[in-house]
Amino acid sequence: MKNIPAVLEYHDRTKHRPSRYAASLGYMDWATQPDPFRRYENAPLIALKFNDNTPPYHLLFEPNLLPEAPLCIESLSQLLRYSLGLAAIKSHGGSEWALRCNASSGNLHPTECYLILPPIAGLNESTSLTHYAPKEHALELLYRYHESIGEDTFLIALSSIIWREAWKYGERCWRYCQLDAGHAAASIRISAAMLGWECTLIAADSSEISALCGLDQCARYDVHERESPDLLFQIRRGTLNKPSLPSLIESPANRLSHSHHHWPILETIDAATQGSYPSPIRLKQKRRTPPPSKSSGEIVLKRRSAQMMDGSSITMEQFRQMLDASLYCQDTADVHFVLFVHRIEGLEKGLYICIRDPDELQSLQNAMDPAFEWFDCTEGLYRLQKGDYRGAAQMISCNQEIAKDGAFSFGMLCRFFESLERDGAIGYKNLYHQCGMIGQILYLEATSLGLSATGIGCFLDDEFHALLGLQDQRYQSLYHFTIGRAVIDMRIATYQPYTH
Repeated sequence: MKNIPAVLEYHDRTKHRPSRYAASLGYMDWATQPDPFRRYENAPLIALKFNDNTPPYHLLFEPNLLPEAPLCIESLSQLLRYSLGLAAIKSHGGSEWALRCNASSGNLHPTECYLILPPIAGLNESTSLTHYAPKEHALELLYRYHESIGEDTFLIALSSIIWREAWKYGERCWRYCQLDAGHAAASIRISAAMLGWECTLIAADSSEISALCGLDQCARYDVHERESPDLLFQIRRGTLNKPSLPSLIESPANRLSHSHHHWPILETIDAATQGSYPSPIRLKQKRRTPPPSKSSGEIVLKRRSAQMMDGSSITMEQFRQMLDASLYCQDTADVHFVLFVHRIEGLEKGLYICIRDPDELQSLQNAMDPAFEWFDCTEGLYRLQKGDYRGAAQMISCNQEIAKDGAFSFGMLCRFFESLERDGAIGYKNLYHQCGMIGQILYLEATSLGLSATGIGCFLDDEFHALLGLQDQRYQSLYHFTIGRAVIDMRIATYQPYTH
């Protein structure tokens, strides 16, 4: 518990307020923009083949329905292609930029992926540590182990290059790095489900992840561009042995920027939130199987962050399906939705709450404005107050019009102080991971319904809390979102990423 004061100080310090946003440079220093792709010098690069044969999206949510694919280089390629690979190349005005399958704040992508794999034909003859290079859709071979991990299972570790987000967002960026790690985690789970594979979060210690991937070998990294360990997953069932790195990895990391701006608070919060990752608290209810839909791979590759919404409505069925989709993220019981309902057919405009853990109802009622009506709309949805909240939604979302032009927007209200007491300072990181996981699933669900979504990291924290009548830190909002129909910018050209 010793690091909780550091968490509370960082959380309060990096809140956006009407008169003062969290500290950042306040301008774009294009000369120091980080390279979006991590590479390791002298590491052999193993190209991965493409496989576009993916099951229908709706079947991913039916347990044990899809056959389990064998562990081979082709299935491994598909796992990475539809989780962390490139989704498209965009071009406008002589500039090009890559979009990836996993959503990221500002498209800056701080998350890196490492795999510890058993021997696989065409890839490696022994247990190996590899790094995924999404630009090339390839694996960089970093280390060959002398010990076995097991035959039919492997590990995926995620880390964050905090500098990639600090370059643009300054002190608040650590929040966005954790949200992005959550997005990446959900992307891996969905891609694993396409192959009929289990994806299990391991309650590992941060130091264990660093040692497994060589992230603690600091001399291999620029001092400002070191990677912070985030999450560890076991993919597929099987007896697992975690190998160790007995010697130095000879491949140093590429330098992403020629100079850097130092934000000391980021080192403080990152150090405070290292430790043993908490075991998840699972939701009591599960999502229903959605109606038949398109290929899961097609939906993943079409996912986009909308820049503008057209102000049109959606149906009640679409709205309910979006809320239900979040239940796929079973280990996100600490998160509820406070919704600004603007244009949902059959549902009055107003302020609503979706309680994803029914046991929290009384606690939330006690914490929030006693004047709220708490009208039961069934299935965990309650109307707090009727009215037009479009102006409030825009104001709270740093005056971004997209929050009022969607069919609805919402804040993810988290069980904050109890999580810190239960899990320690690393529980703060875990809450952001939960929000990011939910966000990625909602992106995909919106795409499957022909809708669009956008994650909103810029919001006025305490103005939102005041609107709800919250008086303390039992609950805090950590991520905002809006869903509707996007306005497409026809000036921007789109290309296939690996043939362009």
